[in-house]
Amino acid sequence: MTATAPQKKRSWLKGDSITTLSLLLSFFVLCIFFATQTEFFLTSANAANLARTLAVVGICSIGMTLVLISGGVDISVGSVAALSGVLASLFWLEFSLPLGLSTFLALLCCTLVGLLNGLIITVIKINPLITTLATFSIVRGLAFVISEGQTNQLNNAAFTYIGRGSLVGLPFSLILMLVLYLGFAFVLRSSAFGRNLYAIGGSPEKARLAGINVSRHLLITYTLCAFLAGLSGIIIAAQLASSAPRAATGLEFTVITAVVLGGTSLAGGKGSLLGTLVGVIILRVLDNGLVLMEVSSFYQDVARGLVLLLAVSFDQIRLGLSRLRRGST
Repeated sequence: MTATAPQKKRSWLKGDSITTLSLLLSFFVLCIFFATQTEFFLTSANAANLARTLAVVGICSIGMTLVLISGGVDISVGSVAALSGVLASLFWLEFSLPLGLSTFLALLCCTLVGLLNGLIITVIKINPLITTLATFSIVRGLAFVISEGQTNQLNNAAFTYIGRGSLVGLPFSLILMLVLYLGFAFVLRSSAFGRNLYAIGGSPEKARLAGINVSRHLLITYTLCAFLAGLSGIIIAAQLASSAPRAATGLEFTVITAVVLGGTSLAGGKGSLLGTLVGVIILRVLDNGLVLMEVSSFYQDVARGLVLLLAVSFDQIRLGLSRLRRGST
């Protein structure tokens, strides 16, 4: 009895639990710091503003979490988000389609971009970083070509409700984000697809030998990632009541920072959506607090870069400790 108790305690402290606890501690430290630096941080108006801005990065981070767990990466998500809004305005304004149908078609096109990424990676066997870096440039360029570099108004009450509306006192976009997190968290932890995704990220060859269709899982993962990026783009367009080819610039780096900060490994095979959600909240709190403190936008960029560097450094430390544990057993 006495010999097994410490072992149970150690096993509880392994893995995602330590990462999540350290993230929560970091979140509270940040909140205390900003609360002492500006009187506006703990106001209800600021809390509402934070809640409204979580969904764009939060929803896109779900797809990135899936991709990183599978051992890949998707640099094209910011461009896909911009394309989503541009296409919605094109179908609505130029082709006079109902805005609901226009939004659906825009999301469908974004989903096809993800399918294309997956096909290039699995069939042609091009590295995911190179593949999505190429589509990052291609898709952003298409957004400028289609829109002719112009911003288009999307001032429709039903459409803007997606980004500005509220339900039971909470922003609709936040509720949508939380529902997606719950759904995808269930898929990752309680479905064969989720378990297979972790196995693929751990070792694609071993997963293949175990009978897992690696190519099919990667196709689905990149397709879902692009769809969620497109949905983030629709929320951006709804919040601004307009679409622009420059929208979501830098979103891919913010999303990767949030996901890696949340404990998902760049090497694949490890991560959780709970950690990702906390990582997203920490980044938004950091941005919000710096703005309230009237810190220059240049220094805000420096802060984001440092957070990304720290997140990747912690990821490497986690990998090193994991290898040490495996070597000692």
